[in-house]
Amino acid sequence: MKVHEVIADIHVSDLEGARDFYEGFLGLGTEEFNLGWVARFTSPETGAHVQLVTEDAAAPESPVVSIKVDDVDAAFAEAVGRGLDIVHPLTTEPWGVRRFFVRDPDGNVINIAAHREPVD
Repeated sequence: MKVHEVIADIHVSDLEGARDFYEGFLGLGTEEFNLGWVARFTSPETGAHVQLVTEDAAAPESPVVSIKVDDVDAAFAEAVGRGLDIVHPLTTEPWGVRRFFVRDPDGNVINIAAHREPVD
């Protein structure tokens, strides 16, 4: 498995309430997406970003980090083969990612994801 990107998932109680801090103070002024329960804010100058999460609307727990990989199916097969605790099964989500959640040895929930390939 090749990791392409690691994105911090910061838990907030209110996305709009947190906006001024992340956009205004930290300068993460580009909102890449906002699903109402998760939004990604990015620096237009550097590309650095964070995801703000109130709660994961499609999974039983919210992750602390999202890790984008080149082959999420292979990563899932390896996690199962290693007997890791799968928190959310391998799922193709309606917003364009294929993902699963796994618990690390310290109990942290990790979102392993890949964007779906475009359909021709």
